[in-house]
Amino acid sequence: MTTPKAGSDQEPAFDSYPVRGLADDAEVWLVRHGETEWSKSGQHTGTTDIPLTEDGERQAAALRALLADVDPVLVLASPRSRAVETARLAGLTVDETVEDLGEWNYGDYEGRTTPDIRREVPGWTIWSHGCPGGEAPAQVQARADRVLRRVAERVGDGPVVLVGHGHFSRALGARWIGLPVTGGANLLLSTATTSVLGAQYGTPTLRYWNLPNPTTQS
Repeated sequence: MTTPKAGSDQEPAFDSYPVRGLADDAEVWLVRHGETEWSKSGQHTGTTDIPLTEDGERQAAALRALLADVDPVLVLASPRSRAVETARLAGLTVDETVEDLGEWNYGDYEGRTTPDIRREVPGWTIWSHGCPGGEAPAQVQARADRVLRRVAERVGDGPVVLVGHGHFSRALGARWIGLPVTGGANLLLSTATTSVLGAQYGTPTLRYWNLPNPTTQS
C-alpha cells in the first residue's frame, strides 16, 4: 500500500471511519443470535428464517444476566426470528427491527457450506468473492455504514444494542474501526456472543470482541 505524502488529500483506506467525534464513553453492544440448525452445521443462513435450537434458546437466555445492567437507550434487531427471539430471551426490549441489520444475502449460496462452495470456486470466501445472486462486499459495507451512522446519532445518550448475525456483525466491527468491510474476515464471532464497540480519545475502538457465552464457561 502506498503511504500518502504529508499534506496529500488522499486518505488511507484504514482511516475511512463511517463515524467520528465519539465520546470516550460511547458503548455499542453487538449481540449475535443463538445457535440454529444451520449455524451448527455451517450452512450459510441469510434470508432463510430458521428458529433457534434448544441450545440456542438456552444460550440466548444466558445473556440476560450479562446484559441486565446495560440500560440501552436504543435496541435494534434484525427482522429474522432468530435475532428477535434471542433479544427477547436475553431480556431486551427491541425498539425496532431493521432490515439493514439482516445477515449477508448469500444469494445462490444460501444453505450451502464453505467447503461445498469451494469445490466449485477454490479459495472462495464471503469476504473476497461475495455471492452470485446475493450481495457483494461493497453492498454490505454500505449497509453497515448506514447502521453505524444511525447508531452515532444516539450513542451519546447511552448504550446502543444491535442484535443480529455473524457475518454482518463482523462487518460492523470492521467498519467501526475504519477497516474496509473485508477486515471482518479477521474478526471471528461465535453464536450467542457479545462484543462492545467503544472509543478512546475520539477514535473508534473494539473494547471487547467475541465475549464467550456464559453457557460455554465452566
